[in-house]
Amino acid sequence: MSVIWGIPYLLIRVAVRDLSPATLVFARTAPAALMLLPVAVSRGALVPVLRRWRIVLAYTVVELGVPWFLLARAEQRLSSSLTSLLVATVPSVGLLVNRLGGRADLLDRRRLAGLALGLAGVAVLVGVDVHGTSFLAAGEMIVVVTGYAVGPILINRQLSDLPGVGVVAVSLAMTALAYAPWAVTHPPHRFPASVIGSVVGLTVVCTALAFVLFFQLIAEVGPSRATVITYVNPAVAVLLGVVVLGEPFGPGLAIGFPLVLLGSILATAPARSVSVETTPAP
Repeated sequence: MSVIWGIPYLLIRVAVRDLSPATLVFARTAPAALMLLPVAVSRGALVPVLRRWRIVLAYTVVELGVPWFLLARAEQRLSSSLTSLLVATVPSVGLLVNRLGGRADLLDRRRLAGLALGLAGVAVLVGVDVHGTSFLAAGEMIVVVTGYAVGPILINRQLSDLPGVGVVAVSLAMTALAYAPWAVTHPPHRFPASVIGSVVGLTVVCTALAFVLFFQLIAEVGPSRATVITYVNPAVAVLLGVVVLGEPFGPGLAIGFPLVLLGSILATAPARSVSVETTPAP
């Protein structure tokens, strides 16, 4: 998951050169929905999801509909490194949301140290490039991070008893329908091969495959620990920048990458306590 969701920053950066954020969201979700809906129907996973469409719609809004649009808008003005750094704060925001809701995962010193170490590694890894940053884009990223933190909690508390492929398929279809009017009435002036490749990668790997895997990950380790994958995402984004875009390999990468991996290991390790880890019930 860390590798798969480290790729979109590069792909989105390429795609928004020629596609509007709304069109990109539609182009990413509509094909993925068409891929997964037949699978969901064949497995009988669609009807139980549709019976609880209200909570599925809420999840869709906070995890897909709003964040994907605002992330694409922000990447029109922010560097991919900065956006990946901001998204790396999702685990901390998730812990805060859990605590405010009275259902936090058990945190021992090792986990807290891992969270702090991972965030420090991200800061060393990518730095903060504030040149050309707008307050509007920063505000958009705050909404994105909040949505990414709340989404896994909704899955764990309200949707964990539903088939994951059904939830993903319906959520993608809902998002595609919401953005379809704009995409149909505002077609891109051109659709170069680089954009086509980016959209295909976002659709097949970073959307259809990724969300099915993400549901399984949440079921295995819980919502807060699952979001710690965002600590490794910036490392992947920077590596892609070096290999694909020819960006320089600086000391931040050499120092920050090991810190990020170590922080992720510590933060996701089982708590050293005789108490049972609190996992929110559906």
